Amino acid sequence: MFFSQKSTTDTDPTKIEELLTRGVEKIYPSKESLKEVLLSGKKLKLYQGFDPTGDKLHIGHMVSLRKHRQWQDMGHEVIFLVGDGTGQAGDPTGKKKTREKFFTGEELRANAKDYLDQAKKVVRFDGPNPIQILYNGDWLNKLTLVDILGIAQNFSVQQLIERDMFQERLKAGESINLREFLYPLLQGYDSVAMDVDLELGGSDQTFNMLAGRTLLKAMKGKEKFVMTTPLLSDSRGVKIGKSEGNVIALTDTPDDLFGKIMSLGDDAIIPIFTLLTDTPQEEIDSFDVNRNPLELKKRAARLVVSQLYSEKRATEAEVNFGKTFSDGEIPENIETISGEDGMLGDVLVAKGIVESKTDFKRLVSEGAVVNMDTHTTIVDWNSKAVPGSYKIGKKRFVKIVN
Repeated sequence: MFFSQKSTTDTDPTKIEELLTRGVEKIYPSKESLKEVLLSGKKLKLYQGFDPTGDKLHIGHMVSLRKHRQWQDMGHEVIFLVGDGTGQAGDPTGKKKTREKFFTGEELRANAKDYLDQAKKVVRFDGPNPIQILYNGDWLNKLTLVDILGIAQNFSVQQLIERDMFQERLKAGESINLREFLYPLLQGYDSVAMDVDLELGGSDQTFNMLAGRTLLKAMKGKEKFVMTTPLLSDSRGVKIGKSEGNVIALTDTPDDLFGKIMSLGDDAIIPIFTLLTDTPQEEIDSFDVNRNPLELKKRAARLVVSQLYSEKRATEAEVNFGKTFSDGEIPENIETISGEDGMLGDVLVAKGIVESKTDFKRLVSEGAVVNMDTHTTIVDWNSKAVPGSYKIGKKRFVKIVN
């Protein structure tokens, strides 16, 4: 194997074990081989790519950004790669249908500014060992026909079509756009262009990252490690992110962050502590979620808000959360409507509680739709109309019955 030059890196075995274990789902080719390299003191060059197809990073991104910070603090060369080139192709990961809109390089670069401002909440772009910012459009947009053919010859159609989401589309009779079909090749070329030693990313990106491992080996005869991080999921096992409509954004206000975390199911408590806080693993293992889930969830929410804002703002958010759900806030003469087993947004629009589905989505994104009975903020605009008392916006209350 060939690696970047040797330099001063942290070789503390305990820290290395933490780096390779906590918040890590799998390491290719193996944890043991990567551990051996890190203990030797070699400085690795690694990266993760972020396609700015939206304008918000969310707490799912925070999982890998915290891992970025670990690598950074241990003295390795870390790259935050803005996918303004790959973003034009459109990542098919997790998409059951071809996306309706493909972004231009200009649109992606504009969104990237917001990404960088938000990522600063977790990683350092200045100071000691700053994370480097690169844009893959700088090399992908310069590829010639011969270059692209040279990349493509390292893959077979069978290899690419085996992707689970493509197989799902084929079974459902959905089309596979050739533009997104080529996405893994473009992401794979990033590893070649930057000559990296390791790629970091969510487990849903495994196929794309392994494509880069294949390409780097074929074009430069170099091995590349791949480290995957778990996906942060809600109580139904649904990934928390923009495509699922349950996003908890890093740009949310402290009050909204706190409330949205409190709205997650009790089975999200341990993942949040494990992936988004520095609470010792031994302490997390001792938690009894069934005994006191509310207090544990409050503590988790405080820790996340403290990281993204400050301890003071986290304390204020907790106080405000308590006021929101204080006894006696629900009016006595609350308006009652029938839910009829429908979707919450549809019911509220049909009954004239909110003006439109777009208005409902906005209220949800602002953390302004609250189930007062369960003390939860609605974070998924596809939620069912569960019977109970709801606060809609700042002053409107409604009770849903079947």
